Amino acid sequence: MNLTEGPRSDQSGTGEAGPPGILAREDGATIAYRRRAGATPGIVFLGGFMSDMNGTKASFLDEFAAARGRAFLRFDAFAHGASSGDFARATIGRWRQDMLAVLDHLTEGPQIVVGSSLGGWLMLLAALDRPERVAALVGIAAAPDATEDLMWGQFPAEIRATILRDGAAEIATAYGDRPYLFTRRLIEEGRDHLVMRAPLPIHCPVRLIQGMNDPDVPWRTSLALADNISGGDVTVTLVKDGDHRLSRARDLALLARTIEGLF
Repeated sequence: MNLTEGPRSDQSGTGEAGPPGILAREDGATIAYRRRAGATPGIVFLGGFMSDMNGTKASFLDEFAAARGRAFLRFDAFAHGASSGDFARATIGRWRQDMLAVLDHLTEGPQIVVGSSLGGWLMLLAALDRPERVAALVGIAAAPDATEDLMWGQFPAEIRATILRDGAAEIATAYGDRPYLFTRRLIEEGRDHLVMRAPLPIHCPVRLIQGMNDPDVPWRTSLALADNISGGDVTVTLVKDGDHRLSRARDLALLARTIEGLF
């Protein structure tokens, strides 16, 4: 795959202020990222559906990595944030390939991959595709197979009918003023990347943090995921009053302790 890194100013792509770095894909699309140099294992953060790299957890992890001299990378997925792309054309496969491009071209050595929500599905795919590069996984409300089980499987019949008829539907969300777009392309293509239908041959350490008061990802999803992973070094931490975002000060402190235990 022919990938080139676009031009950037002195601070672009670093953890400091300034414009993000740009990774150009061969089809002309661009991935915006911020990268901090440091020791390995580094940390790669994969954000959730409709989240960008400036969110609370991503920013917290940047400060966490800086304080410990660790390498850190965060980026905007296709059609998110400062990256290019039409969300109507977004798919799990596209996000998977872009995630691998970022891992291959913007990081070196072993990485602790932290995945939030839908990013937790992508982190599992990273471990399957690049087992030699993934030192450990940390899932925050990880949502494997989300397009099938948490979207399509939970949509009312009228929403399903609209998606099948029109190719997409907009659904109001508690996470912003604008509705989210769910496309038939996203749902159907997602079926090519399901990970919960057979045992997952992942053998690196896995840490799953899950709120029990999460309205979007049932806490039993983390238990099912832990059971489905073949490796034995898997821990699930349930936060009884935790929501989906897990971005409170004590949630972030738990995340920090969890990652510290993997260095």
